[in-house]
Amino acid sequence: MPFDRFAEQVRSAEELATIIGTPSNMSLKKELTSLDEHMRRFIAHSPFLVISTHSANGRCDASPRGDAPGCIHVVDDQTLLIPDRFGNRRADSFRNILETGRIGLLFLIPGVGETLRVNGRAVIIRDEAWLTPLTTQGKRPLVAVAVEVEVCFLQCAKALMRSKLWKPDEWPNLQTLPCAAEMFSDHVQMPEYDVAKMQAALDAAYKNNLY
Repeated sequence: MPFDRFAEQVRSAEELATIIGTPSNMSLKKELTSLDEHMRRFIAHSPFLVISTHSANGRCDASPRGDAPGCIHVVDDQTLLIPDRFGNRRADSFRNILETGRIGLLFLIPGVGETLRVNGRAVIIRDEAWLTPLTTQGKRPLVAVAVEVEVCFLQCAKALMRSKLWKPDEWPNLQTLPCAAEMFSDHVQMPEYDVAKMQAALDAAYKNNLY
């Protein structure tokens, strides 16, 4: 087993608390059960979020979603709608939602260190009345994820400050990183897709299939 190499594993919440301590009263009190006006504005400014789900057998998935600010529709203080845009049809998040009905969201705003975390229940909807207002670039989403908010809170900026995510002059040197086409070509191991053909396929997809 890969974890057998680690001799000192933390095995209980009590042990963990003795190592890292307990949360402050402020970090507990910031947790809300519905979206307030600040959170609604945060979501309205966010062009990017990560959707976290898990299957019935515990397989986890974190999937990026991006669109113009305001792409996530706040129905009310308890309900969000996330339209599905054209993708690779793997539908990992959707399959997990069908199995467990649970979801976690992380909203980011470029240049802002703080993030917004939302956890709750989720279903996949196909109601025309709800999907039509989510139309973008003339294309109505086939489905959307409806989220019932159970827990929501702002996350402090420490992680983004440490990563310098919004500081271009601090970004890592990418010269030693293979291009996406090379990585995809190596991963799929399909002879008909060498790096050049993979790059052409990616270019076409990014140009023609965003919506």
